[in-house]
Amino acid sequence: MSAATARLTARLPMRSLFVLTVFTGSFLLFLVQPMFARLALPHLGGAPAVWTVAMLFYQAALLAGYIYADILVRLRPKRQYLFHIAAFLVAAATLPVSLREIGGWQETGAMLWLIAALAISIGPVFFVISAQAPLMQSWFAAAPGTAGRDPYFLYAASNAGSLLALLIYPVFIEPSLTLTDQRLLWSAGFVLLLAMVVIVGLDFQRAERPVAPAERQPIPARTALSWIALAAVPSGLMLSTTTHLTTDIVAVPLLWVLPLGLYLLSFIVAFSEGGQIFVRNARFIAPPLLLALGSYTFMAEGLFAFLLAMMGLVLLFYVALALHGQLAAARPPAGQLTGYYLYMSVGGMLGGLFAAVVAPLAFDWTYEHPILLVAAAALLPATPLTGWFGRLWEGRPALSVAVPVLALLLSAAAWQLDSETVTLVLRILFVVIALLAIGQRLVFAGIFAALMLSMGGWSTLADSFGEAYRVRSFFGIYTIREENEENVRQLQHGTTLHGAQSRDRALATRPLGYYGPSSGAGRIFASLDVPQASVGVVGLGVGSLGCYRQPGQEWTFFEIDPVVVTIARDRSRFTYLSRCAPDADIVIGDARVSLARDGRRNFDLLAIDAFSSDAIPQHLMTREAFQLYTERLKPGGRLLVHISNRFVDLEPVVGRITEDMGWHARILDDVPERSAENGLEYTRSLWIVMAADEASLPDAAEWRPLNTRPDQPAWTDDFGSILPVLRY
Repeated sequence: MSAATARLTARLPMRSLFVLTVFTGSFLLFLVQPMFARLALPHLGGAPAVWTVAMLFYQAALLAGYIYADILVRLRPKRQYLFHIAAFLVAAATLPVSLREIGGWQETGAMLWLIAALAISIGPVFFVISAQAPLMQSWFAAAPGTAGRDPYFLYAASNAGSLLALLIYPVFIEPSLTLTDQRLLWSAGFVLLLAMVVIVGLDFQRAERPVAPAERQPIPARTALSWIALAAVPSGLMLSTTTHLTTDIVAVPLLWVLPLGLYLLSFIVAFSEGGQIFVRNARFIAPPLLLALGSYTFMAEGLFAFLLAMMGLVLLFYVALALHGQLAAARPPAGQLTGYYLYMSVGGMLGGLFAAVVAPLAFDWTYEHPILLVAAAALLPATPLTGWFGRLWEGRPALSVAVPVLALLLSAAAWQLDSETVTLVLRILFVVIALLAIGQRLVFAGIFAALMLSMGGWSTLADSFGEAYRVRSFFGIYTIREENEENVRQLQHGTTLHGAQSRDRALATRPLGYYGPSSGAGRIFASLDVPQASVGVVGLGVGSLGCYRQPGQEWTFFEIDPVVVTIARDRSRFTYLSRCAPDADIVIGDARVSLARDGRRNFDLLAIDAFSSDAIPQHLMTREAFQLYTERLKPGGRLLVHISNRFVDLEPVVGRITEDMGWHARILDDVPERSAENGLEYTRSLWIVMAADEASLPDAAEWRPLNTRPDQPAWTDDFGSILPVLRY
């Protein structure tokens, strides 16, 4: 048997097979992430936090897989082989991949529910594949056909497989295959991977021992901590950058994969042959890039927030490449390989834990992002630009502490003075000193922190600790501000205005923003003059639409975030509900789940107005969702859909769904003039009204038919892509 195995493996290109096995494992590992997110998103209202919590789970599962690999490599080769194949077979029993039923998240909380759903649904397969990269490298170094060769190039192959999966999912797989097809094909890929492991293991299990005992030296604690830190900061930055993207654009895998893809690309480059050339460039570019782009972190407002998020992707790549390059340069002999990857995984998980769990609980704003940027500045292995300035700090540790502290104090003093001239001079001074201090990590990080705080940081902190009200939940960050010039109180969700109310008591019942009297919502609700009408609204906001309620009407709001309900009901902040609809029923939970659960509700008018900042809960915009909405309407009832969005054109999507259902629809693009009356503000809005009977639709000239495109299919629960409808 052993001789036959030796003859077989001798004829096989073992190096190529190892590369293919590692590549395929990582490809499947990172293909299941966006695919499973599509399955889980509808249960949590499409919240962007789904991805950060899911990434934390993936990092924890990866750590578990690396621990498993580190333990397994201590066994005799044949036992390793048999044990790993057995683990594969146990995991295969959970196929095909699906979201297991574990009840609703309201009882346990969204975060714990998602982690439990991930663990039960894909935990076994994710765990066994996550061990592939370090385990296959260890097998490669010990197998008779490849013994003695440097195995670290396989890590680049691993990350290449991961990156390819992330790139082709939104571009090819999601637009072409239903979720059912994706699940089945992924399961087939898992079986194929098992076959590959069996083949490469045939050669490895003939090895006399896994690695030479002399190579398995203990890893010094200082070295391990260095590896952990260098892995943790890029991991956390990847998630904090993702939060900016998904909160303000759309909570679908297309945008989640951009930061993760660049993060993986930095690994590929850092660990590839010849990658140190690019790492040296990153070490040179990353510090000034931090000053040029990272310093604007606190100034994310409106469209500028989107531009900063895009620039943040560039910053993420260069910072991650510089830090991962330092990790690659510190890689140990093959005997310590699994321990090396284990500590890297610990760092990745700690970075994810900070960004996904600790920060949302500890901070009311995304302070994790600037904190991680400062940490990156303190770790960057940059070469000093000016030798003479670098020598200034030699033997003077007190000076290295005093200069950053002084910069922070000057930054705070300039903010208190509120002088644009003084602030500008200080910013220029900070940039100059920081550039001269590149290579002096503590000094550079401290000056960089002072620069960030001088550019909107102190104001953001003042909102957290001052009179402004801000709260953070799993579903977003909400800030209430008093705009004295306009005499209004505003609620911002992320960087998007989600509600406003005049502070003039005589005008406090007038809906503002997207909900003014000339908007589609204002016109449709005003036309609903039936005293006993039943009205449903998906998305509460500050309760603006409630002031279109007429006596005798029954209103029901559906809101996924309890924090929003608390804000809308707080009479000291907003009074739309208390003054106009105090007896309105508010159902907490995902609206689609709630509507499906309670079939008794029948509405004359149902309004869909559920957005997380500018992110789209995609599961509320599918054909199945609209079918559910129409089932909850009375005969002759109308459906009202709000599609205002800076980045996604939803009109052709809704138009195609309307055609498929055989319904009729009109759209109103309202561009109101700013009212001079007490500073009341109305915002441009797009509202669609739908009905089974065309006679139920408004016939005013402002309402036009929907534009559809032949190449734009209707979104379904099983199929949907935002690529064709992104605004470029």
